Amino acid sequence: MRIQSVETTHVAVPLYKPFKTALRTVTVAESIYVTIHFDNGLTGWGEAPPTHVITGESLASIKYTIEKVLKPVITGVDLLKREAVFEAVHKSCVGNTSAKAAVDMALYDGLAQAAGLPLYQFLGGWTDQLETDYTVSVNTPAEMADDAAGYIQQGFHVLKVKVGKDSIHHDIERIQAIHQRVGEEAAIRLDANQAWTAKEAVNAIREMERRKLPIELVEQPVKAGDMDGLKQVTEAVDTIIMADESVFSPQDAVRVLKTGSADMINIKLMKSGGIHQALKINAVAESFGIPCMVGSMIETKLGITAAAHFAASQKNITKVDFDAPLMLTTDPVEGGVQYNQAVMTLPQAPGLGITRLSGEDVTTS
Repeated sequence: MRIQSVETTHVAVPLYKPFKTALRTVTVAESIYVTIHFDNGLTGWGEAPPTHVITGESLASIKYTIEKVLKPVITGVDLLKREAVFEAVHKSCVGNTSAKAAVDMALYDGLAQAAGLPLYQFLGGWTDQLETDYTVSVNTPAEMADDAAGYIQQGFHVLKVKVGKDSIHHDIERIQAIHQRVGEEAAIRLDANQAWTAKEAVNAIREMERRKLPIELVEQPVKAGDMDGLKQVTEAVDTIIMADESVFSPQDAVRVLKTGSADMINIKLMKSGGIHQALKINAVAESFGIPCMVGSMIETKLGITAAAHFAASQKNITKVDFDAPLMLTTDPVEGGVQYNQAVMTLPQAPGLGITRLSGEDVTTS
């Protein structure tokens, strides 16, 4: 099963509403799609969105890395020697994790198709359904409360609320407004996107605990490299603290978990460099008795489908954040995961279950 060719395509899809966090505002979801053709007639798909403020990658760097670094490494190689192939991808360059992830998921798509299995079954087969949260972007308290109520009406039971854009006082006002609007109908996950200091995080979370706001967890309250601060927050509050940007690799996971710096880990394929490394991060966490969530960037249904297959395959992954395709004005692919409100059903076709670009209302180049 030799790799014959590797192709890239630029895709851009507008969002219904700007996506705002402490780090950035996104109005158009842009990605580089990867298509890998194998000598047995199969085709694998992958996706990499640029997330400058997290992975440091741009559309141009992703495209260059795939075409000029990864493509020469894997072209002509037999994918049935998969450990060697994934090791070559991983060691081909430092960083560039999203570019690696796109190639990685296309390779896994091909492997699972060759095995005649949906990818989640090929990887472990734990479940074929997942329940996603829906993200409330940072805005005024009133607008966020309106958005939260709308998502509850659409059938979502968990809200991921972005905070950290300005002051802690305003963040607490936002959470209070959402809670007053939706009551106990939804669990709330907070994502500070590294915006707080350890002291600010402790004070904010303790105040929310005092007010009995229904906070399920707080994601990455401090800077990615502030391991001491992350540990300080985790030890000082009762609320679950989840590491996100602090964990890109299995080695990062070991550092976080050996020091007791977080209660959970958020794995993203764009951070880990793909499914192959993500499986190792989850295995590390499971060995420490720590559950994982699988999250995503602003990706189309192609990347989300790959992440969903990974998440559904593993028992230790207990939460997912896969709402990005629901934010897009059109679906650029055919096939993939299917949404019924918050519930996602994995495709039963071999591989990812993605068939092709839809070709409608999508900018490609």
